[in-house]
Amino acid sequence: MNANHVKRNLPYIFMAIPAVSIFSVFFIIPLIFTTKYSFYNWTNFSPDIAFSGLKNYKQLLADGIILKGLKNTLVFAILTVSIQSLISLPVSVLLNSKLRGRTIYRGIFFAPAVLSTLVVGYLWKYILSASDYGLINQVLLKLGFEKINFLGNGKIAIFSIIAISVWQWFGWSMVIYIGSLQSISGDLYEAASVDGANSWQQFWHITLPGLAPAIKINFVTSTISGLKVFDLVLSTTNGGPAHQTETILTLMYSKFSDGNFGYASAFGIVFLLMTMVVSAVMLGIFKKWEEYLN
Repeated sequence: MNANHVKRNLPYIFMAIPAVSIFSVFFIIPLIFTTKYSFYNWTNFSPDIAFSGLKNYKQLLADGIILKGLKNTLVFAILTVSIQSLISLPVSVLLNSKLRGRTIYRGIFFAPAVLSTLVVGYLWKYILSASDYGLINQVLLKLGFEKINFLGNGKIAIFSIIAISVWQWFGWSMVIYIGSLQSISGDLYEAASVDGANSWQQFWHITLPGLAPAIKINFVTSTISGLKVFDLVLSTTNGGPAHQTETILTLMYSKFSDGNFGYASAFGIVFLLMTMVVSAVMLGIFKKWEEYLN
């Protein structure tokens, strides 16, 4: 690299420095220290920080509660993304048509996405409560049904949280799909109609391929967000009942709160690796799908 090349690119280097600095301070450096201390026995109860090798990782993989948290995290991410897309895709197609009042419906469906997740969690904790003030259970009683302990029953609590997450975020996916739908030329549909293609054929051969980039973005970002679920669980069940709704991040938070910093660091590394593997698998699947469409 000669001096003229460096001089020519100097403005771009200076513009990149703030972003690189922020990324290094808030991600690279913490990642290095987290990786380091995941191999150490660092607790609040001992003044000595001793190297322990893979002890934290072995303890993590042998803990039944941890494995439950891993399972819950994957179930939450997969089901949330799947249900969210199954709802938002047809709704976006409908609201992209000449439906009367479509702008109002778009605003209503998107509104929950601008709320704080903690606020949403506390709101739905009130609505789903099995006590006398729980709105849904009061309606069920009026209709002659028995109360359902949505957040206190370990068999259904995780699914109740998934339903809350879908309610909040399907509007976000809907907006992305609508933006992508509006970029598809209407001439394609007109040509398909002339050729005798029905609505389903037009959707399968024009709409779906046109939505491929948006579907990829929605699935990958929503999956990563699902894997990072924390505040919604914290505000509704706090991991209960009996650890049935624990996720990786709620468990990591509890270990940090207990002062098991080395063990919690191992949690962070496992979570990072799991997110990278899931993201890589999804990107590989979408790459093959895009090649198939083309």
